[in-house]
Amino acid sequence: MSQTLSSTDVVAELRRRGVGDVDDSTLARALYSTDASLYRVPPRVVVRPRHRDELLATLDASRATGVPLTMRGAGTSIAGNAVGPGIVVDTSRHLNRVLAIDAEAGTAVVEPGTVHATLQRAALAQGLRFGPDPSTHPRCTIGGMIGNNACGSRALGYGRTADNVVGLDVAFGTGEVWTGGGPSAAGDALAAITDASLGHVRTEFGRFTRQVSGYSYEHLLPENGRRLERFLAGSEGTLGVVLGATVRLVPDEPVRQMLVLGYPSMVEAADAVPAILAAARTPGGPDSHGSPSGSPLVACEGLDARIVDLVRGRGSSVPDLPRGGGWLFVELTDPGLVGPVLAAAEPLEHRLVTDARESAALWRIREDGAGLAARSLERQALSGWEDAAVPPERLGAWLRDFDELLEGHELQGVPYGHFGDGCVHVRIDFDFTDRDSDPDAGRRRFREFLTACAHKLREHGGSLSGEHGDGRARSELLSVMYDEESLRLFGAAKSACDPDDLLNPGVLVDPDPFDAHLRPARPRHEPRTVLRLLHDEGSLGTAVHRCTGVGKCVAPHTATSGVMCPSWQATRDEKDSTRGRARVLQEALDGELVQGLGDPAVAEALDLCLACKGCASDCPTGVDMASYKAEALHQRHDGEGATERRPRSHLTLGRLPMWARLAAPLAPVVNRSLRLRPLARLAKATGGIDQRRSIPDFAPRTLRRGATTARLRDTGPDEAPDVWVWADSFTDHFLPGSGHAAIEVLEAAGLRVRVIDETACCGLTWITTGQLTKARAIAARTAATLAAYVATGTPVVGLEPSCLATLRSDLVELSDDPRAQQVAEGVLTFAELATRLDLPLPDLAGVQVVAQPHCHQHAVLGWDADQALLERAGATVTRVAGCCGLAGNFGMEKGHYDVSVAVAETHLLPAVRSQPDAVVLADGMSCRVQLDDLAGVPTMHLAELWASRLGR
Repeated sequence: MSQTLSSTDVVAELRRRGVGDVDDSTLARALYSTDASLYRVPPRVVVRPRHRDELLATLDASRATGVPLTMRGAGTSIAGNAVGPGIVVDTSRHLNRVLAIDAEAGTAVVEPGTVHATLQRAALAQGLRFGPDPSTHPRCTIGGMIGNNACGSRALGYGRTADNVVGLDVAFGTGEVWTGGGPSAAGDALAAITDASLGHVRTEFGRFTRQVSGYSYEHLLPENGRRLERFLAGSEGTLGVVLGATVRLVPDEPVRQMLVLGYPSMVEAADAVPAILAAARTPGGPDSHGSPSGSPLVACEGLDARIVDLVRGRGSSVPDLPRGGGWLFVELTDPGLVGPVLAAAEPLEHRLVTDARESAALWRIREDGAGLAARSLERQALSGWEDAAVPPERLGAWLRDFDELLEGHELQGVPYGHFGDGCVHVRIDFDFTDRDSDPDAGRRRFREFLTACAHKLREHGGSLSGEHGDGRARSELLSVMYDEESLRLFGAAKSACDPDDLLNPGVLVDPDPFDAHLRPARPRHEPRTVLRLLHDEGSLGTAVHRCTGVGKCVAPHTATSGVMCPSWQATRDEKDSTRGRARVLQEALDGELVQGLGDPAVAEALDLCLACKGCASDCPTGVDMASYKAEALHQRHDGEGATERRPRSHLTLGRLPMWARLAAPLAPVVNRSLRLRPLARLAKATGGIDQRRSIPDFAPRTLRRGATTARLRDTGPDEAPDVWVWADSFTDHFLPGSGHAAIEVLEAAGLRVRVIDETACCGLTWITTGQLTKARAIAARTAATLAAYVATGTPVVGLEPSCLATLRSDLVELSDDPRAQQVAEGVLTFAELATRLDLPLPDLAGVQVVAQPHCHQHAVLGWDADQALLERAGATVTRVAGCCGLAGNFGMEKGHYDVSVAVAETHLLPAVRSQPDAVVLADGMSCRVQLDDLAGVPTMHLAELWASRLGR
């Protein structure tokens, strides 16, 4: 029946049953066509159930129509077990509550879409924690963790998800609803299957803790209590739909010590693991099935030096690490074990990390391992064979054999992972580069390598999966890992629980070929781009495929200094995430759903992108959606086969520097005119500006007219300044006060300062609106103008962070003139200049500062120098995370106001309200306009704060 039903029919069946949030649009199908794996399987319909009854109704519609159903979780599956051809169900949007916490019993009741971090916050308030913590804990859902039997870094101490599930509410594929603890027809059938093969189950299943491939029959043994809820954990949504769960909470250990051990390579690090485990083993350690029982060895994680090198290469600071090409991060709750572990480990060097901030920074690098490893080799490194596990005593031998397999297939891999559990994560540079000439060649190489790995792994008694599940990536290879009797038992479980094969078909039982549906093997359309896309060899297709789907952009609470992804923070809609936009762009270039960059789905996905560039620094794989949006807008409006005329806001806000220069001679008159309500309304309507927005005043006197200026060609040796000030368009025409303040501070230090008296626009507003042909011409002129000043060796300082960030990053993307690189490297922020010149600091003792770093400064320039100066001067600094929400033209444009305000409410406005007496520091014009519009608070540039304290 399912083959004869259209998507419209399926939607009708769902809505007939009261399911409201149903979407079969091209956009939704593109967003959910893939997860964090290599697999692309577009769904027919996406459902986001609002309550339990809708989830049951969705299953009922699936059974009635024969259309298969796949549960998605957070979409971070690396094995392809969260994509499916029928109904894909996303519970994270609505079914995401912690329903109850019983601190005395040590349990929590949650809905399936509850994010791990949400549960953890609620538990920590009671002095408890949920033990397993995958690297995706800020966004993964408990339902998804149950589906995969996720483990995470601290499974040594707290066990796997299966070990922490107390009860489940499940709807089986048969339609039976089971509430944990009650009778179950499916459970009785599974018990009978187990009892008929007791000897086989006892010898083949549960051999070591990370043997999670296939179905975990050991939990159904009578001596293990016939724990049906534990058996279902790790079944990857192929047997039932999780409606809710009761999970175990354990006391949060008040003291943890992190010991970092350095080794020549990851192989030597692996060799040390058995001795470390033995040294830390206590009578209270984890049992053979990984049940949480308070082991003092909480974690033993491996990390390859190449991942750390990538972090350093991106300009991020990394705490000191001991000498080595690979490290083990060992976490202990018993300080008395540090000595014995260190003696057994025999590292090259070691370091006991006692600073909590340094420890957190190192764990963040480990958590970002999947994304970072993807960019650590010359070719993009991919998942596919990324989760194999062996008994820990076999880990070193397995890694040696695995290295030989890589070398024999002319591949490279970057290993990391849960070495204490024998589980190795790795990203491999599979070669799909001939996808356009021979789409099957990459698939053949992929198949040959994975098959060889599976056979070699069997020799080590290993498991294809240690926590990610088998999914589409490994299910076909279960026939290599297991014998015929085990495979028969898997089929029997499927027949008992889901006889019609409706739940996640193609996974575990009757699997799809693991080289089918491979996204990297698909031919790509490569438009001729204006941006050079230097980090991706000029390929927009390669650029958008940087996104591997790890989903850091959909974490409900960003880190204290993160920005990505402000639109998702405001809407919680997948289309408004960096990941969602990347998926749509991928479909536009190599899919079948989205018909090129001119497709309306692309416009809808990119509409609420603020072009903040937060993803360029916060995304582990370095996605730069601001650049991709600019190129997509160019292709839509000006490229070959352009499909649409530009909106008015592109012609007004997108050319703001030009209008500002024209208005400058009449600025007072223009300002007075725009204060007249009828004229203001007309101006906003004409310019595509939301009527609720104010129009910023033009400066009555520009910086270049009000300060001492000079041109290099007219400056003799005796007149050469000590510092050149670049008058960007925003500082010059709107906020010259920051320029005057910078001059005042520099002159007070005895420096000769001149403002460059030449027009040198960065072209930012043209870039953000996709007017790249014009932006390229502007960039060429600006590079030629400013390079001459930079070449003198005299410092050149810029005041507006967004313009300065454009010089530092976008200039070289628009121009191959060597002078563009010279300018990018030569222009400084005010804080960088003050640090370089070691200027005397103002006295800011007792000053409370709430600082909103501009998004572009966070992403491109960095704000560490600013923070260091403020703190050295004595200020108490609260650094606001996230974006202000205005983001240049974005927040001004009609249709964006509500989201702009919602973004501001995520971090900025609450921070300002919480400290009403603080100095609000905002260097960027966008941030200052937003605060003026929404909070009515005065703001200062760093230079203005500094100048205000001169002489005190």
